[in-house]
Amino acid sequence: MQTNFKDPSLNHEEKRAIKWFLTLFYGLFIAFDVFYFYIYPKQILQEDIEFFGIYRYYYYFLIMLLLPVVVYLAQKTKLSILKYFFVISYLVLTVLYDSITYYGSGYEYKSGNVVEVFLILFAPIFVSSLFYWTVSLGIIFKYAFIGLFLKTTGVLFPIALIVALSLIGFIILKRFQGYISAIRTSYDNQLSGIVKGVIATLELKDPYTRGHSERVAYYAHSLASATGAFSEEELRSFSHACLLHDIGKVNIPDSILIKPGKLSKEEYAVIKTHPEVGAGAIAKVNGLGDSIEIIRSHHERWDGKGYPDQLKGEQISFSARIVSIADAFDAMTSSRSYRSAMPVEEAYKRVIEGQGTQFDPDLVELFKEVFPEWVNFHNKYEWSKDLPIHSNIS
Repeated sequence: MQTNFKDPSLNHEEKRAIKWFLTLFYGLFIAFDVFYFYIYPKQILQEDIEFFGIYRYYYYFLIMLLLPVVVYLAQKTKLSILKYFFVISYLVLTVLYDSITYYGSGYEYKSGNVVEVFLILFAPIFVSSLFYWTVSLGIIFKYAFIGLFLKTTGVLFPIALIVALSLIGFIILKRFQGYISAIRTSYDNQLSGIVKGVIATLELKDPYTRGHSERVAYYAHSLASATGAFSEEELRSFSHACLLHDIGKVNIPDSILIKPGKLSKEEYAVIKTHPEVGAGAIAKVNGLGDSIEIIRSHHERWDGKGYPDQLKGEQISFSARIVSIADAFDAMTSSRSYRSAMPVEEAYKRVIEGQGTQFDPDLVELFKEVFPEWVNFHNKYEWSKDLPIHSNIS
């Protein structure tokens, strides 16, 4: 499931990290081999230069070929996949080269490159446990395989060194993750405070919708979790978007918003502007831009008869389809200026009736599963007792 909660700034930072990663990798890889295989034996040991046949040139060629392949893939696929592809490809090529070079040659096993130390100590910069263990265990596996294949104990020291460096790298990774977690928590708390402040302002304008946004956020979060399509981070962003889904109503005159009777066509047309107004209001607000589709499209219908864009079926964002059900359910089960709340059983029946017309049919099936949870929340919710009820409510 493709979601739109990825911050572009994070994508930019990932690109920068990968550029540094590749630059340092190739710089160290070439510098070490030039020193170890050319400068050190010829200038220091005064020995003949050892090149292990034509295969070494093939090995260099393939390692260098990885760079343009990665650049090409960066334009075609996710950045998060590239680093895995690069590291695994490097390890596979190195294992193949060492196996072909040393098997049956009589040479004492001499392999490894200082770039492997770099890989382990640089891996934490991506703040990914999976990538870190891919690098560390991949390098250990490389030496273990070569040791077994060539039946040599010459790999024991490199393995011990890699294990020690892996522990250091693991500590660095955990420190990075701790700092990022603390920053994220602080950011989420600040953003939640801002969002709740905006919602409180909206509810002062329309007392009949007091608590509506938080109830919709709860119902939608419950349904979104049931889909299994969102990560925890995405669910947090999704909840903020749900709280803001009606923010466009601040632009609607009070005389229309809390009118006790039936709206005229002109008044209803004004009401229908709130999704578009709300989406425009937060379009350039840093940290809230991911809410736009939910705010703009939560009144679209599966059959294309909704507003403001008359989107149909899967043209409507998945997140907005979820909020549509949550919003309709809470609207039916809470009192408004023109009617009293209906029983949850009646609201359930109407959502089911809207399956395939107003609502996504697959999501309605999930709604049936989470409905008992919604009823429990509804019954325990602390409803306001002091809202004015117009005399015309039947």
